[in-house]
Amino acid sequence: MPRPHCPRCSRPLDHCLCALIPLLPSVTRVLILQHPSELKHALNTARLAALGLSNAELRVGEVFEDLAALLAQPGYRPCLLFPGEGAQPLQQFATQAVDQPALLVVPDGTWRKARKLLHLNPLLAALPRVALPEGLQSRYRLRKAPMPGALSTIEAVVSALDILEAPAQFDALLKPFEALIEGQIAAMGEETFRRNHQRG
Repeated sequence: MPRPHCPRCSRPLDHCLCALIPLLPSVTRVLILQHPSELKHALNTARLAALGLSNAELRVGEVFEDLAALLAQPGYRPCLLFPGEGAQPLQQFATQAVDQPALLVVPDGTWRKARKLLHLNPLLAALPRVALPEGLQSRYRLRKAPMPGALSTIEAVVSALDILEAPAQFDALLKPFEALIEGQIAAMGEETFRRNHQRG
């Protein structure tokens, strides 16, 4: 019989994270577009990010038919959080038009799946691209980072909001994420974790 899961955070009921999830206000609107392959992943951090922010929305799919309407929300400047060629530092974007808050669009999936989302949704590829500063360290100790500075979705959202809304801080959003990681390490056993995930 499958274990009962919390309908809100999607975790098994005996590992529900809802008590740790804050509800933080933000001037920035966050739109997370999640590839369906991430939906059932045990470490689904995009859902935690969306639940923890009052001005955030999570959509799951490959092609988003209503994307034009989502991006045209009045009063916001949309940008795509995706590093690479043509991406400007987020700090630079933040200082350009301070009278209009950002609509931060965040693709959620492996790099390959995130690129696929951009390919299948040309409106995304047309958005101004922004990137986080180099050298950020992930606390995600259970997945090997595909490249230096690669963060989980929730870490990327927190880092971006800390820049866009400084001096406000959004670290409280990481509490359920930290608990999620600790729970996974406890489940696999400290010895297995050290052998497979810690650098010698």
